[in-house]
Amino acid sequence: MRHILSVLIENEAGALSRVTGLFSARGYNIDSLTVQTTEDPTLSRMTIVTHGSDDVIEQITKQLNKLIEVVKVIDLNEADHIERELMLIKVRATGKDRDEMKRMADIFRGRVIDVTEKTYTIELTGPGDKLDAFIKAIDATSILETVRTGASGIARGERVLKI
Repeated sequence: MRHILSVLIENEAGALSRVTGLFSARGYNIDSLTVQTTEDPTLSRMTIVTHGSDDVIEQITKQLNKLIEVVKVIDLNEADHIERELMLIKVRATGKDRDEMKRMADIFRGRVIDVTEKTYTIELTGPGDKLDAFIKAIDATSILETVRTGASGIARGERVLKI
């Protein structure tokens, strides 16, 4: 099962390496990883997407909590949460395909952020399945390049990740 772990960690050199090392040492895969400082510059927030049974996720959480730099860990899947991902996709856009590509971007609420004579670069945000659906909806041969951030998530309502 897919899980999104939110980890509050001290913002110091080597902390990211120790977290990713924990995953690789135990044979767990990281599907996506995003990290950024929080409103407190001494802390960073990591969003880790991984797969595993509830028992495996419990073991990962326990191991993360043993790391000195880790302040707090929550599994966003335990309650309602909001998840978003950013994708930048460069597509071939020439002739009659140009209007069709713009229409597809509009349907998926994307924005064309760069235009040349032969290409569009489109920005899309949303859940990963929405971005996957856009890729499936357009002609695969028109895709020149794709960049995705991986998931970022936050709990709904009053639940917060703070010390």
